[in-house]
Amino acid sequence: MDAPTRPYRPGLEVRASEFTILDTTRTIPTIVTYLATESRPSAHAPPRPLLKTAIMRCHDVPIHFYRYLYNTIGEPYLWLERRRWTDEKLAELIADPSVMLYVLYIEGVPAGMSELDFRVDGIGQIAFFGLMPEFTGRRIGPWFLHQTLEVAWAEPINEVQVETCTLDHRKALSTYQRAGFEPYARSEKTISVPEGISLPPHMA
Repeated sequence: MDAPTRPYRPGLEVRASEFTILDTTRTIPTIVTYLATESRPSAHAPPRPLLKTAIMRCHDVPIHFYRYLYNTIGEPYLWLERRRWTDEKLAELIADPSVMLYVLYIEGVPAGMSELDFRVDGIGQIAFFGLMPEFTGRRIGPWFLHQTLEVAWAEPINEVQVETCTLDHRKALSTYQRAGFEPYARSEKTISVPEGISLPPHMA
């Protein structure tokens, strides 16, 4: 498969490969698609949910709150790499002023997260994006993605990048493409799942 040819931020491509150093009992193959867009969203914003919503940037993020978001949103899709990070390593990343965490609240409760990384000049990376399980399948994702892109393009960038893999939500790739992203590379990877991590029902 083709390897990414665009400038790519070190560390963000390890979703599938980083766990090979762990003692594991299961491996899961996946295909990662790398996408990018060089322009703001041209389509009209998807309909706003008919609920009380707020998107807030988090400052001085407590580690336990970040882990709550990351673990709960990512559990169905095997977001694993940052589970094995130390609190110190994670704190260093999210304290970087070029890394921005936005949380979607619906009816006052956390409903989603969007992590934007601007550590490479001219490039915005959607490092992580997703919804809490209770809010998936309710047509909230496309609207939240549109808002995320508006935030990203408010920064001095020329391109927004994102990656998704076949372990993500079944509509993730099409949602990114409808938002204006175009694939530019794919790669095959294998996730090694550490012992003690339960597989989601659809992967078991």
